[in-house]
Amino acid sequence: MSNTFVVIGGDAAGMSAASKARRANPDLDVVVFEKGEWVSYAACGMPYFVKGDVEELDDLVTVTPETFREERDIDLRTGHEVVDIDPETQTVTVESDDRTFEQAYDDLLVATGASAIEPPFDGLALDGVFTIHDMDEADAIDAYVSEHTPETAAIVGGGYVGIEMAEALSAHGVDVHLFEMLPHVLQPFGEAVADRVEDHLRDQGVTLHLDTAVSGFAGDGAVESVHVENDTYAADIAVVGVGVAPNTDLAEQAGIELGPTGAIATDEYGRTNHEHVYAAGDCAEAEHVVTGDPDHVPLALTANRAGRAIGQTVTGSPTPVGPIAGTAIVKAFELGASRTGILDEQRAREAGYDPVSVTITASSRAHYYPDGSDLTVTLVADRTSGRVLGASLVGPEGAKRVDTVAMALRSGATVSELQTADLAYAPPFSPVWDPVLTAAKVLKGELD
Repeated sequence: MSNTFVVIGGDAAGMSAASKARRANPDLDVVVFEKGEWVSYAACGMPYFVKGDVEELDDLVTVTPETFREERDIDLRTGHEVVDIDPETQTVTVESDDRTFEQAYDDLLVATGASAIEPPFDGLALDGVFTIHDMDEADAIDAYVSEHTPETAAIVGGGYVGIEMAEALSAHGVDVHLFEMLPHVLQPFGEAVADRVEDHLRDQGVTLHLDTAVSGFAGDGAVESVHVENDTYAADIAVVGVGVAPNTDLAEQAGIELGPTGAIATDEYGRTNHEHVYAAGDCAEAEHVVTGDPDHVPLALTANRAGRAIGQTVTGSPTPVGPIAGTAIVKAFELGASRTGILDEQRAREAGYDPVSVTITASSRAHYYPDGSDLTVTLVADRTSGRVLGASLVGPEGAKRVDTVAMALRSGATVSELQTADLAYAPPFSPVWDPVLTAAKVLKGELD
C-alpha cells in the first residue's frame, strides 16, 4: 500500500483516481498536479455551452478545486506542470510560476490526457480560428461569436466535434459549411448512420463538403476564408475538429513505453512498464473487448472508470480497469447516432472474424402510439461463432439502445442470445420487438 500517491492531470481519470484513493485510504497522501486552472470538467458539454443550452461555463465543472481541497482533503495544485518523471528515484519534477521542485511518490498516475490535433494548415494562428478541447477554448469561441457576430463558419472535420459545433453555431444564425476529407461524416459509425445524418444536416441548413481536404485559412489578422484544393469559401469563424492525439511526451521521455496506437501501453490494471507507474484516460491504451488488442478510444467514461479502478488498486485492492468497446453517442440536431464494438468489416477480418451484417429500420415505439420515429440499426456478428461484434443506431429517438449491444459485447454474447434478451416493452417506449431484437432476429436468419 502506498504512502504518497501522485497524480499528473486533474481531469476525469486523474481526479477519479485521487478521489477513490482518498476514500479507500484516508491516511494516504494524495497529491494532484494540474498545469491549468480547470479540473474535473465536462469537456463533452462544451459545444452546448457555445450553443447556449448550458448557461455558464462553470456549470460544466463537476467538482470544484475548493471541494477537492477542503472536503476531500486532496492536495490539488493547479498551475503546476510536471516536466519530468524519474521512475528510478520515484520522483517528479514540478514547475510553477515561482519555483521548481521535486515531489517523491510511492505510486504515480500519468493522466495527461490528449490534445486537439492541429493539421499543418496555413492560417491556424489567425483570429477566429479555433480548436475546442478545453474550457478556455470553449470560452474563447463563445466570446468570439458574441463579439464578432460571424455570418459564415467553416468547420473542418465531420466527427463528434464537427457535428456538435455545426449545431452550436447554427443556433446563433451562422451559415455553417462543414468540410470532411473522407467520403462521409461520422465515418466510424458506418454508412447507414452517415447517410441519415448527412441528409439531416442538409435539412438543417448545413452545407456539406465531403471528400474535400482543407489546405488552410486566409485573412488580414482574422480569418476571412477557407481554402480547399480548387476553391475558396468565405468564413468569419473556423473550428478545426479533426481528432485528438494522446499527450505522451512526458511519459516517453521517462522511458514509459507506448503501445501500437501511440498511446501509453498499460496492462489490465493500468500499470505501465515501470513499477508503481500507472496511466489512464485519453493518454493511455486499453484492451478492446472484441479483439483483445490494445486500442485508444478517448472517451469520458473510459477515463473515469480507469481512474477509479487505479485509485482502488494503489490502496491495496487490485481492480482491473476493464476492457473498452468504443461505445459512443452523438447528437446531430434532432438525430441521435450511436455505435459500439467493431463495424468495419476489414477490421473484423484482421481480428480473425468472418463478419456478417444487417441493417434494419423499425419504429422506436409501438406503431399505433403517437410520436414514434424510424430507428435504423446496423448489427454485425461473426459468421462462425455467431458472436456479436458491433452495432450502430441512428434516429430521432432510441439511439441510446446501443447500450444493450454494448453489454452483449461485454459478455461475449451471440446473436441468438441477444435475440432472446428479455427487454422491457410498453407502447410509449418500444414495440413488442425492440429494434435491437428485430435486428438480431434478422441477422440470425442471415447466419442460418
